[in-house]
Amino acid sequence: MHTRTNLLAAAAILNLLFPSAAQSRGYAPVAGATDAMFSRGKPFEQDLVITAYYSPLPDQCCYVRGNFFADIELNGEGHHGADGTEVYAGMVAAPPSYPFGTRIVLPGIGTVTVHDRGGAIRELQDAHRLDLWAGRGEEGLARALAFGVRRVRAVIYPHGSQQPEAFFDLAGLDATPDKLRPYLADSTTLLDIHAKAGDRSASVQFLQERLLALDYFDAQPNGSFGPATRAGLRKFYDDMAVRESDDSLTERGAALIEAAYLRADARDPITMTISAESSAARIAEAQRTLRFLGFYRGRTNGQYDRVFQNAVLAFQKKQGIVPSGETPGAGQIGPRTKDRIVRLWRRKHAERVAHRLLELRKIDQLIVKRGDDLRQFIGKGDSGPSVRALQKFLIGKGYLNDVATGKFGAKTELALIAYQQDAGIIAGGSDSGAGYAGPATLARYRRDLRRQLLQTVRSKGWQAI
Repeated sequence: MHTRTNLLAAAAILNLLFPSAAQSRGYAPVAGATDAMFSRGKPFEQDLVITAYYSPLPDQCCYVRGNFFADIELNGEGHHGADGTEVYAGMVAAPPSYPFGTRIVLPGIGTVTVHDRGGAIRELQDAHRLDLWAGRGEEGLARALAFGVRRVRAVIYPHGSQQPEAFFDLAGLDATPDKLRPYLADSTTLLDIHAKAGDRSASVQFLQERLLALDYFDAQPNGSFGPATRAGLRKFYDDMAVRESDDSLTERGAALIEAAYLRADARDPITMTISAESSAARIAEAQRTLRFLGFYRGRTNGQYDRVFQNAVLAFQKKQGIVPSGETPGAGQIGPRTKDRIVRLWRRKHAERVAHRLLELRKIDQLIVKRGDDLRQFIGKGDSGPSVRALQKFLIGKGYLNDVATGKFGAKTELALIAYQQDAGIIAGGSDSGAGYAGPATLARYRRDLRRQLLQTVRSKGWQAI
């Protein structure tokens, strides 16, 4: 079974160079000179045009088609070649006229073996197409993109002939994480990715950039999850007073870092020391802050009175700043107390935002589990699970008075137009995109479906959905 994911970037280049090949989708062998060369059972030379492909994994920062499902649906999950061989470094997809087991010496690249096919992997007029497996996940995708399109004069060794030893080293291919930057969606967050110690990927670089913005990483982000990244994570977790592993980015850790990043520009409530001589406005702000932190229950009166002093002292004792009320500075907001108040204030706000992010994450996972996520653009004449999910949504919103048939007909089109108008996506039914679920409509659909489920959870609990 064909399980290879082709790369759109390389395909776009080939469309320009070899348009006839890009249009070919069949698998029938090409009769002619190549068959004759293989029938002789002897090595021969051949011009090849080579691209690279990869096997997608969940939780990548980015995909060629926008998401994991779209990438695996393009040609399969990328576990095995067309002859059943498990994918490995040194596997290639070749035209149907190349028997499985054919070995090919690629100058400057390695010696590889044919185990796969592809719709556009054909014999061209002046060269043959070849696709080289570049690995899994982000690193594989980065290699495939960096590999681009190459043309070489190769030596072909038919299966059964005296073949050279296979040799190919994935580490010899560039896997610069920056290659994935154009595929990183603006909406991507740390919750969308996975990174662990030893990885070299765009996800790690994304994590490093977040830590750098929060002053927990002091090097140039390079996508390599090494000691500096682990140290940054550990320092962040220590400041947040949470126990999370620093050898991988956990879901909770991702939510906390993302929350801190989202709040990075928030104004601190206390920017200087506070005393009885401070203005009423500054004292009142300190009172509100300590109330938020759970240490003050008095009035917000802007007065540094005994009640407020006791609240400050309780905070200092809890934080280990002073042992008793007799200690110099007890009950006063000096530099150390001010810094600790601000740190705790930031931490508590980050925890609240992280909780909401995890709540939304759970909602998104539920949407996928229920099959309500729209993975492709759809319009009149389409059918399938995506159409059914859209119809269920339109019925729930009162735009469609019908059952979810999974077939996009006139009624669904009219209902979608009404929804698009109310949402401000289009002005009228004659607008471009009216009645078609394109990028703007799908984005609004996801946002509305999220909000709808979130309201249900908050009013009735998770058991309600």
